Amino acid sequence: MEIAILGLGCFWGPEIKFSKLDGVIKTEVGYCGGNNAETNYKEVCTGTTNHAEVVKLDFDPKVISYEKILEYFFEIHDPTTLNSQGPDFGTQYRSEIFYLNDQQKITAEKMIEKENVKLLGKVVTKTSLVKNYCPAEEYHQRYLEKR
Repeated sequence: MEIAILGLGCFWGPEIKFSKLDGVIKTEVGYCGGNNAETNYKEVCTGTTNHAEVVKLDFDPKVISYEKILEYFFEIHDPTTLNSQGPDFGTQYRSEIFYLNDQQKITAEKMIEKENVKLLGKVVTKTSLVKNYCPAEEYHQRYLEKR
């Protein structure tokens, strides 16, 4: 089992999309990259915590590779818009790949380079070491499935 943590706008849509991929065992929405070890939705929405809304994936690398997950990441959001996705604006909606180890970092940087060629150098997706990840509130988990 491996973990991927990805920021790609509001976490509700990406969570449901990733949950349908073969090899993804579990999804969880949360916050990552911010100043504090714990935060909440209200604080993140102020734009002062530096957290991004993220989807955390537990996946089986024998079924789906980290590279395939990142390919899908780039398919389901716009990596060329800074701090926004669709109607959502703010630093919490940034495009960011949070890596857990050197291999994930290398793969992420390679995938960003590849995507940048396709998108003529317009990719704004960042890579960062996982920092201060915490799960979002229960009402955000599987939000779209519950509605």
